[in-house]
Amino acid sequence: MRLTLLVAALLAAAPGLRAQDGEARTLQVEGEARIEYRLRTHPADAHVIALAVALAPDTALNAAKLLNLHLSAGNLEEAAALSTSPKRRFEVLQDYRQSVGAEEFKRVFAQYFDLANRLLAEVVIDRHRLLIWELRGAAGAPSHLAGQYFIEVDGKYLLNDVPSPARSQLRRVLEAYRAGKLP
Repeated sequence: MRLTLLVAALLAAAPGLRAQDGEARTLQVEGEARIEYRLRTHPADAHVIALAVALAPDTALNAAKLLNLHLSAGNLEEAAALSTSPKRRFEVLQDYRQSVGAEEFKRVFAQYFDLANRLLAEVVIDRHRLLIWELRGAAGAPSHLAGQYFIEVDGKYLLNDVPSPARSQLRRVLEAYRAGKLP
């Protein structure tokens, strides 16, 4: 009986395990080497924050939730601390907030939690992650695709603000996705 329950539990977890690994893909960029990556998908409501769960940057998605939560509340210092270059990230965020105003700044980042928006994909290259979001515009306005780049450092995910070959490859994948070249 216990063996049957164990097998049933493993089979039930198998789709989740496959989703965790993702699908191996290759992108051929004209004039460049092929980019090999893994594509992960998440449930439609993956971007929603569960109130009873404490957030930690232990996955790229959780790091994004934590980052966007801080930004939607206007907490620049906490958000910047989730970056590989916190001082520079703080300056960029501060400049952006000054250019659009505090309320618009919060609104921009709160939209990541809106049920009308969704996380389309997580692209994986080694320790690097790209989260591709579909953010719907206001009534009648077209949606747009936004990308957030993360890197795993010592078991936690940080916003990747340091240029690297992997980050450049992820940017090319996002460009291809935006151009409709990827399903």
